[in-house]
Amino acid sequence: MRTLEQQTKPYSKAIVKLLKGIVERNSPEWENIANNYQEEIQDYLAQIGLELIVKKDEGFAFVRQLEDEDGNTLGLIVRRQIGFETSLVLIVLRQSLEEFDSNPAQFQGGEKFIADSEIKDEIEMFLPETFNRVKFIKELDGYIKRIVELGYLKEVSKKENETRYQIHRIIKEKVTLDILQDFKNKLQDYVESV
Repeated sequence: MRTLEQQTKPYSKAIVKLLKGIVERNSPEWENIANNYQEEIQDYLAQIGLELIVKKDEGFAFVRQLEDEDGNTLGLIVRRQIGFETSLVLIVLRQSLEEFDSNPAQFQGGEKFIADSEIKDEIEMFLPETFNRVKFIKELDGYIKRIVELGYLKEVSKKENETRYQIHRIIKEKVTLDILQDFKNKLQDYVESV
């Protein structure tokens, strides 16, 4: 009978952690992913249609599905529809991170923190006039919670009526500048058509 110890590699835990989500610099598996076994992990993941992405400077790693020329994947990772409202919050967060990164005066320690009240203020500027603002703002906490669950925001503190979050830099990988600009153009077209 085979045992777990006989069948696993020194980097098996790192692969499992990557398949579950983002692995950050402070994880016990970081050294195996970023330095010790990066090539071996990549070779294994490629066999199941995944690519290892390691952002050493930003301190995280994740896997992305490989696509054929038609954009098809093996389907190991399910793509989720997140809805317009959650997308809008993601766009606002990505825009906020972009402004932070391009303003050296704000750049302190490399991490962007934002309060839920700031997110609400930023969202107000993006909402079309005809949009049901009252309903959206009332449900905004739910959209923010969903983004926390997706790993784009981390709650860092909570006081009375305000919650502060850190915007995770993986948002730059998932919401590229092209996607950001495309969303802004579509939103502008929508506003002009109403």
